[in-house]
Amino acid sequence: MNFAWNQLITLHNFMNLVDILVVWFVIYELIMLVRGTKAVQLFRGIVVIILIKVVSVLLGLSTVSWIMDQVINWGVIAMVVIFQPEIRRGLEHLGRGSMFVKNKTKNEAETRMIAALDKAIQYMSKRRIGALITIQMDTGLEEYIETGIALDADITGELLINIFIPNTPLHDGAVIIKDNKIAVAAAYLPLSQSTMIPKELGTRHRAAVGISEVTDSVTVVVSEETGEVSITKDNELLRSMTQEDYLRYFRDQFLSDEEPESRNIVQDFVEGLVTFFKGGPKK
Repeated sequence: MNFAWNQLITLHNFMNLVDILVVWFVIYELIMLVRGTKAVQLFRGIVVIILIKVVSVLLGLSTVSWIMDQVINWGVIAMVVIFQPEIRRGLEHLGRGSMFVKNKTKNEAETRMIAALDKAIQYMSKRRIGALITIQMDTGLEEYIETGIALDADITGELLINIFIPNTPLHDGAVIIKDNKIAVAAAYLPLSQSTMIPKELGTRHRAAVGISEVTDSVTVVVSEETGEVSITKDNELLRSMTQEDYLRYFRDQFLSDEEPESRNIVQDFVEGLVTFFKGGPKK
């Protein structure tokens, strides 16, 4: 028994185990990097291409197999182009060291953000100042952030109010909040073509619904005609939100019940593997 165990625990086998764990770790990081982004749909397309290749080989479909070979051969270049935002974000994380240590400062920054949003919404709603504010969740908003004017500013009610004061340079367009910072102002959001949107609602509401159709962001709209506060998320439009309504909604979306913590991503990876082999997340 001891001989068999000694044969199993060798330097070669140990290095193979390390090799497998490193590959798993890289795959885990890639999944975390693209989770919640449109790149997930592209990954599904890649899986379909691979399945078509396997089936064509099994069935002897030489032409289809050759076409799939060309697609796969040129796929590396295509992936660099398609996944450019995700690759850039991953390299930025690597440069900051955040792929190895994740500092989670929960609730404090989000609470300040909610307070600033509340102050701005109340001021603008009472005075019927139109506003469009989008808060990034899991899906990246880089392509829309690039259309705006960069601010990278702390979130305050006063700054949000000043941005949307009529006839000022930044008032036309959307404010995008990312990582508890005002990333940009005057950004352009996609307009929804849905016929379900009431006719009395204008461009701001169509933009809010439009961004909710393609991302999981939370978008706040203040109507300049009525002062009504609306929120969109996941293609859902919530209208006539009172202060109590939207504050409750914000707390549900942005606040966590967990305590602030500083975690090592290796610990996250190991815990994820343990959860996986136990049959899924704990209830």
